Amino acid sequence: MDFTFSEEQQAAAEAARGVFADVAPDAVPSPAMTTGAVADGFDRALWARLADADLLSLLSAEEYGGAGLDAVALCLVLRESAKVLARVPLLENSAAMAAVQAYGGPELRSELLERAGRGEVVLTVASSGSTGHDPAELAVTARQEEGEGADWILDGVQTAVPWAYDADYIVVPAHTAADRTVLALVPRVHDGVAPAEQFSTSGERLGELRLESARIAARDVIDVEGAWEWLRDLLTTGTCALALGLGERVLRMSSEYTSKREQFGFPVATFQAVAVQAADRYIDLRAMEVTLWQAAWRIASGARGTLPVAGDVAVAKIWASEGVRRVVQTAQHLHGGFGADVDYPLHRYHAWAKHLELSLGPAAAHEEALGDLLAAHPLG
Repeated sequence: MDFTFSEEQQAAAEAARGVFADVAPDAVPSPAMTTGAVADGFDRALWARLADADLLSLLSAEEYGGAGLDAVALCLVLRESAKVLARVPLLENSAAMAAVQAYGGPELRSELLERAGRGEVVLTVASSGSTGHDPAELAVTARQEEGEGADWILDGVQTAVPWAYDADYIVVPAHTAADRTVLALVPRVHDGVAPAEQFSTSGERLGELRLESARIAARDVIDVEGAWEWLRDLLTTGTCALALGLGERVLRMSSEYTSKREQFGFPVATFQAVAVQAADRYIDLRAMEVTLWQAAWRIASGARGTLPVAGDVAVAKIWASEGVRRVVQTAQHLHGGFGADVDYPLHRYHAWAKHLELSLGPAAAHEEALGDLLAAHPLG
């Protein structure tokens, strides 16, 4: 079997490395020294460069101006973005575009995809539910008025919506009285839509999205079975790619520091206790990597497995959550007090790692989901 990436996937990763090459992880104030958000919005200049490099339209079909690539290519790009803590809604925008392309109607696709691929329209996704622990699709109710093509009415609250103050549209999962889940594209500025400021551990501004009888046109609502589950799996897998890229950069920082820092006349990297800890974290990263590509490949190929694709996604997120936490904790330990210095970027990576660890569910939540899947689909 050939596990190498395709030429197109490698080209996407190479383009991403070029775009992110001059991005500084400490370009905004430290979250440790800021009471509110570290910046009013995301990095628009970087967003424009991503659009120019055709990295915003990576998953879009050629008819919408895209490259027609897959989840594996997206994860390769996200991995590079996390190494520099790129402050852009690349994951949310790309995943939302992919869901619109896969499940949206022709009018919605033609209205949004090309513009979003050029960076003119920004999409995000409300995926945390009302508390961050409950299923996101249960936080908002949706009911359609009578008549063919009638509007939908949304009520409820979604918490911790990323880039809520920057996006033009927020994809909101909502449940109906018939126990179905729909995806509504809610304009950021709209009657019945009210955001409230929240802040992540990374210092980014989030939004609590309050919907009170918000009226959404039928063409902007995706009422297709499985659309939300597919979008959630893609978002979760993308989060694993971000955790992997961040972890790889942090382990490299630890290696560089311990190779230069001396005690008793020797670099601390030569001490057995230090080498063993670094080796353990390397093993964590390789496990994070292999489970990530398994999940991304299942999403991209649609291949059948012993468990549904959600099982592979859960395994990847378990490793990503636990692994990235261990990597940054070990890095802090090996750096000593220097790791807490606000003039050194390690503390920023630690803050971002904590956010990624909990995004779309911590390891415990995915272990529970994996247990339910194993009970429903016994192996052998």
